[in-house]
Amino acid sequence: MSEKMVSMKLKDLPPLTQADHDRLAALAARPDNEIDLSDIPALTEEDWKNAVRGKHYRPVKAQITASLDKDVLAWLKAGGRGYQTRMNAILRREMLQARASGSRG
Repeated sequence: MSEKMVSMKLKDLPPLTQADHDRLAALAARPDNEIDLSDIPALTEEDWKNAVRGKHYRPVKAQITASLDKDVLAWLKAGGRGYQTRMNAILRREMLQARASGSRG
């Protein structure tokens, strides 16, 4: 038997009822020391050893129109499909390097 993954978007979920809002407000008002953590195992340094920050983070994309030099575009497209993804990766790498060095790019 194959399992099918179910995917929902926030806009597809039914709206919260007043009872839902009341229950969430009551939970939010409870102090942390009243939260029962007995069924959650404590995490050790070993558990965090291979953790990767932002592994499932997916930035929101913005569609743009950009003018590139023809030779630059040809170079990007020479790598095959995914040239826009490569372009984004190159720009992200430069952005992160600029942030790390404290410059604005």
